[in-house]
Parts: sequence; structure tokens; C-alpha cells
Amino acid sequence: MEVIIQPTAEAASLEAAKKVAAIVRSKPNAVLGLATGSTPLGLYRELIRMHRDEGLDFSQVTTFNLDEYVGLGAEHPASYHHFMWQFLFSHININPSRAHLPDGLASDIPSFCGRYEQAITEAGGLDLQILGIGADGHIGFNEPASSLASRTRIKTLTERTRSDNAHFFAPGEMVPQHVITMGVGTIMEAREVLLLGFSSRKAEALAAAIEGPVTQMVPASVLQFHPKATVLLDEAASGNLQRADYYRHVYANKPVWQRI
Repeated sequence: MEVIIQPTAEAASLEAAKKVAAIVRSKPNAVLGLATGSTPLGLYRELIRMHRDEGLDFSQVTTFNLDEYVGLGAEHPASYHHFMWQFLFSHININPSRAHLPDGLASDIPSFCGRYEQAITEAGGLDLQILGIGADGHIGFNEPASSLASRTRIKTLTERTRSDNAHFFAPGEMVPQHVITMGVGTIMEAREVLLLGFSSRKAEALAAAIEGPVTQMVPASVLQFHPKATVLLDEAASGNLQRADYYRHVYANKPVWQRI
């Protein structure tokens, strides 16, 4: 696991965008796993700028999103379908047929989850999975105590996660209790993983994920076993890391060819 600490969330997002762009340029038909929420917004803004100003081409890219709320249709303003089109897809030249998201209105959720897994396999697997992290250490919507071998499935959200996500919903609107999410095992099969973590609110979870024991109680800690995982943090999010100075030293002294 490589840990890269940047001064601000904006600076970290720019580094993340460089990594995504490098993959897309080297493999125009790359398969990307995408995340939602506040964390990747800076990354998506920079990818949009790269598309507009530098011609970064997404026409052959295939994407799979991590998760979606059960019971929300694509047009619901709090759905992740809506989020992705509002903050990324509408601003780049992605082929809509290549942009895959879980179906929150699926009538047979287990069957849908099986098909989602199969679609990822048929696309050639994920070249890069982008992740955020919850304040309790969850990735995707794999809450603490999730199986580290889990596949795409329905999950029940904790009250903490529902509370954290309530600001995406209208005042008084109930946050759904259930989601469809890629499993931890699904995420771990991506050839490369990029986890973004910003703000002091995530510092405790990030320290547990990066420097603590691998445990299902901190699902993000399984990334310690991934052969090519990068964690991009801002200074506030690095506050609980015991080895922060070493991570800074490593990144500052990398050979040029090894940098993002």
C-alpha cells in the first residue's frame, strides 16, 4: 500500500486525476470502478477539465459504480445514477451504454447482483477502482463486519452511515436502509485501487485501515493485502498516522518514473 499525503484535498484530487488519466491514455478502453459522495468530486471536476482542455477521451471507457440505494430510481435526485450524470457523465464523452450502475429498483436483487458481477467479468475486470472511506472504515457500502470475501449484494446500512449521508436527501426525507454494493472481494479483484480520504473526520478510520490490523471491523484495512493500492490523503486526514513523516519521505524521494 502506497500512502501519499498532499497539503489539501484539492491537491490530492489533482494527483488522483493524473493517475486516472494515465490509465485512460495508456488503455483507451479501460474499465473504471467509480465512487460517489463528496470525496471524489474534486477528482471528477479535474477529469472534466482534462476532457475539455486536453482532449482526455472517455469514448471507449467502461465504468461500473460501487453502489446504489435500494428503492431509488435513476431520476431520484439522491440516487447515484443522478449523481454520476450530474457530476461527471454529462460533461465527458462517455458512451451511456458503457456506464453501469446498480439498479435500485431491481425486482430480483440477488439475480441482478449476479448479473452485475458477470458484467464486470465480461468487460475484462476493473483496471482501477476508485474508493472513498466512511468514518467507520467502510468502503463501498461494506459496513463494519462485512465479509472480506463478499461479492455484489444487498446490505443494510448502519444508522451512522445513514446519518452521514442524510445531507444528500431533502429535509425530512428518509435515507434508505438498504443498498446494493460491490463486495469487498469484488473490489479486491481490481488490478489497481485508489482510495481517497479527506478531512480530520476520516483520520481515525484511515489510521486503522493503513496501520492497524486487517479486520472485517474496518473493511478498508483489507487493502493492505492489495498488490497495487494507493491511498491519497490531505493533511487533515493524515493526522492519526504514526508513520506520516515516513510516507512523506518516501513520496518525496521516489524516482521520477515511479511517480503518478
